[in-house]
Amino acid sequence: MSSKFLAKVSLVLMLFYLFPNTAYSNVSLPAIFGKHMVMQQNSEVKLWGWGKPMEKIRVTTSWDNDTLNTVTTNNAKWSVMLKTPEAGGPYSIKIEGYNSVVIDDILMGEVWLLSGQSNMEWKTSFGINNIGEEVENADNNEIRFFSVTLKTSPTKCIDVSGQWMKCTPESMNDFSAIGYFFGKELNKELKIPVGLISSNWGGTPIETWVPEQEILASNELTESAQKVPYFPWAPNMPGCVYNAMIAPIMPFPMKGVLWYQGEANVDNSATYTKTLETLVRSWRKGFKTDLAFYYAQIAPFTHYAKDAGVKVREAQRRALESIPNSGMAVMSDIGDTLDIHPRNKIDAGKRFAHLALNKTYKLSDFPASGPLFKTFLIKGSEVEVIFDCAEGLHCEKADLPYFELAGEDGIWFSAQAFIKNDKVLVKSEEVRNPVNVRFAWANSATPKLFNKDNLPASCFTTIDF
Repeated sequence: MSSKFLAKVSLVLMLFYLFPNTAYSNVSLPAIFGKHMVMQQNSEVKLWGWGKPMEKIRVTTSWDNDTLNTVTTNNAKWSVMLKTPEAGGPYSIKIEGYNSVVIDDILMGEVWLLSGQSNMEWKTSFGINNIGEEVENADNNEIRFFSVTLKTSPTKCIDVSGQWMKCTPESMNDFSAIGYFFGKELNKELKIPVGLISSNWGGTPIETWVPEQEILASNELTESAQKVPYFPWAPNMPGCVYNAMIAPIMPFPMKGVLWYQGEANVDNSATYTKTLETLVRSWRKGFKTDLAFYYAQIAPFTHYAKDAGVKVREAQRRALESIPNSGMAVMSDIGDTLDIHPRNKIDAGKRFAHLALNKTYKLSDFPASGPLFKTFLIKGSEVEVIFDCAEGLHCEKADLPYFELAGEDGIWFSAQAFIKNDKVLVKSEEVRNPVNVRFAWANSATPKLFNKDNLPASCFTTIDF
């Protein structure tokens, strides 16, 4: 082999390393940044991706024709901060390095994350009330969907699998039903685009959605996580779903989270409040913002053991007191006590939407909550129960069922209850000296107590459980 030939080879190799050929270039972005996406309006958005080390990256946005420059690190990462305009579009972003990537048909609007287990995952195609008409009319270019593919990991992943899609009858039929009806209501009332990111897995306990180190940092949560049973249809290891289906999209800016989960935690309900607090705190840290966090109280269901289901519902109610910027949608009157997957997803989605419209978007015409236990006063043999959100308190029936009283012995007895001045007065012949009161304390209890907005009261108990 001649020395001239070797010299040519050396020169080619040197040029290859100094000036990479576009055939080998690899400027790329996470899946969450893609065609048809919705970006959070009036926000600072971190746009990030990968490329060759020391590759010069130029990012140009169509809404202001501004170009930002950066350089890929030795770890093959790059990022820039974009300022997004108010709702509108479509817009585009062009990323140029050794190759060029264009993201087009971008809308600015409100972005929400949908997460939890099967009732949030439940697709329209699985069966919902009024399915034919809803699917037929689900053609809305201002609503966009992103579904995260199911995956677990023992460590944090850098990307998810999925793509943004416009809302059409076909895509809506294959998306979270609650999420769609939430987005539909927001889009109708706010008249701006809505982006919905669905990251759900049926049957998953809450611990799988919390960073593992957060669980292990608490002996109480660690011991509680060990009580979660094994199911063949879902993982149960702490953090494994968070690592693969939540962490990779952080810190993609969004307005808030909708959470519908709890059915898989009936075996360790005593720590559900604390675990939910931990989840919210860790997610807000990862997304670098005080996300609104609205969650569903699981619906009544007959086939939980003993009072396992109502204990989760009570743990969820109590979480309202310790999680700021949160809200709870009670589903007790629109559930199905014989089916853990109620088909009335339309009203469920609207209740989430009304929570957001009231609390996040400050539109007071939309009701945020049904009656929520506040305190109680013992007046001789009678107990006066005081609720928040109790204006127009009323009962569908002549009598008011599901109230119970207990004395010092802790034995519960059914009680008579009646409404007076938006409060409930409770008494029982069997309990002359009441100490505690509870309401709707049964897995399948469907309370008939409502406020003026016809939203149902949550169950409650005044004792620790």
